[in-house]
Amino acid sequence: MSTEVTFFVASLFMLSIASLAATGLVLRILQKHQILDHPVGRSSHSTPTPRGGGIAVIALLLIALYVWSRWSGEPYFPGPVLSGTSIVLLAAIALAITSWIDDLRTLSPVTRIVTHTAAVIAAMVWVGSHGMIFQNFLPFWYDAAAAALLWLWFVNLFNFMDGIDGIAGVEAASVSAGIAIVAYISPTAGLSPWPGAALAAVSIGFLWWNWHPAKIFLGDVGSVPLGFLLGWLLIETAAAGLWAPAIILPLYYLLDATVTLGRRILRRERIWEAHREHFYQLAIQRGRSHAAVSLAVALANIILIALAIASLTQPLPAIIGAAFVVAMLLIWMLREKHAAAPTSVA
Repeated sequence: MSTEVTFFVASLFMLSIASLAATGLVLRILQKHQILDHPVGRSSHSTPTPRGGGIAVIALLLIALYVWSRWSGEPYFPGPVLSGTSIVLLAAIALAITSWIDDLRTLSPVTRIVTHTAAVIAAMVWVGSHGMIFQNFLPFWYDAAAAALLWLWFVNLFNFMDGIDGIAGVEAASVSAGIAIVAYISPTAGLSPWPGAALAAVSIGFLWWNWHPAKIFLGDVGSVPLGFLLGWLLIETAAAGLWAPAIILPLYYLLDATVTLGRRILRRERIWEAHREHFYQLAIQRGRSHAAVSLAVALANIILIALAIASLTQPLPAIIGAAFVVAMLLIWMLREKHAAAPTSVA
């Protein structure tokens, strides 16, 4: 193993340990100040749980990405010209601050969507100049507008899907690890594996505390900027020509959230209100445990990572295979968990 690879792996290990330790510190602060997520009728948890673990996760991730942007040779803030990475990081900071206020006071849906939209548009000004996200199938402005809408949807769906112990950490770690692996084995795309690997590392550290039974939740302060940064990495991956992995890696979250939204729209329900109709929530209601559902998502995502790698040479078969894997996962979530048969006593 080369010195460079050893340093890379050691840095990720230390980042994961730092995330674990920082989340533990934030947990104690949240407990001291009684910043808790109290269960309501639509909750999937039954006891008050500290909310705001994303403070540690996002802070460490932003530091890691900032350091990477300096080492990669980009201009960095503060400076006369903001680099693309700087714009994305500043937008993520703005989202984290707004989302933390939302965690404490509950902002209106209009305020949230305006903030999310502003962050995406600011970042798209730079990302759009890096390449056509839809590979020249759309004119430039249509391409940029469609990519911005998809990014905005991903930010919100990532927030919507953070509803049971472990699932957000599993999805963030899986998708970002897949992005890092694809970037590493596709050097001609010009992507660095560090941002994805760093996101995976901080997510794994957080999972120590968030696995069932969760001792702490991400909160909006974590899920919103985390979804934003993951969306950025996916947009970058697609813009570099690796559009198939960008579709495959987040496919479970995309389908679960989009199908659920479509069903709610058809029933003319208020789509901005909290609910328990996502497939993973239905699985809990049908008797699955939080750990079982999150583990099933993790296993499916491992297969999706393998298919993302395969898509580098066989994109269409890999996408079809990914759709099949996710369909099987959703079907499993809809099935009732059968109770064990009673044991007869002689």
